[in-house]
Amino acid sequence: MESYLNTALFGIYPYIALSVLATGSIVRYDREPFTWRSGSSQLLRRRQLMWGSVLFHIGVLIVFFGHLVGLLTPIWVFDAVGITHGFKQVMAIVVGGVSGVLALVGATLLMHRRLFDRRIRATSTFADNAVIMLLWVQLVLGLATIPISLQHLDGGEMVLFMSWAQGIFTFDLAASTFVLGAHWIFKLHLFLGLTILLLFPFTRLVHMLSVPLRYLWRPGYQVVRIRQNGRASRPSSAAPAE
Repeated sequence: MESYLNTALFGIYPYIALSVLATGSIVRYDREPFTWRSGSSQLLRRRQLMWGSVLFHIGVLIVFFGHLVGLLTPIWVFDAVGITHGFKQVMAIVVGGVSGVLALVGATLLMHRRLFDRRIRATSTFADNAVIMLLWVQLVLGLATIPISLQHLDGGEMVLFMSWAQGIFTFDLAASTFVLGAHWIFKLHLFLGLTILLLFPFTRLVHMLSVPLRYLWRPGYQVVRIRQNGRASRPSSAAPAE
């Protein structure tokens, strides 16, 4: 029974989550392009939003790309450049721990702001509230894996997770067996991560796929005019468009 459940959750469910992620994102962008946004509420509790957003995004980006590179880079690449599994494990604990704490503090500020300010809560959807709470729980679970990882500083446990992740993308039918003996906190962390991917197309998280990198080299500026006595005055300044 345990083996069957493990196969269902970590051998079949990943493909369901990734399929919904890809298909759902394409369909939403095609059919509901005007909902493809983050839904800003920056006019309310702006200072708390600034601190929460900056800390959360910095931490999450480091965690995300750390997981992406750490799990999907072929093991032979690390061996070829001389990075041992033990060193990689320690780096994952240190970097992941620091960035995870930053992201958790930011997520806590954002969640408190969204749930306990009645004006922001009134303009928030169920999906808005649910996704920030899911991300908060996921960050807590990620930090909870650190004490367990400290017991496997040889990096052997990490190699198993790398083999699982790479096995999913190479359609290895036995990929789920690599995490069969993993600690339940790791398994819950993996399951919730897959669930967030599944829900991704139906939440404000889709804005991650539309990072406006064009603004890095955009030559134009937004002209700001100040209205005085009912008339638009001459431009007082030119500021980059937000």
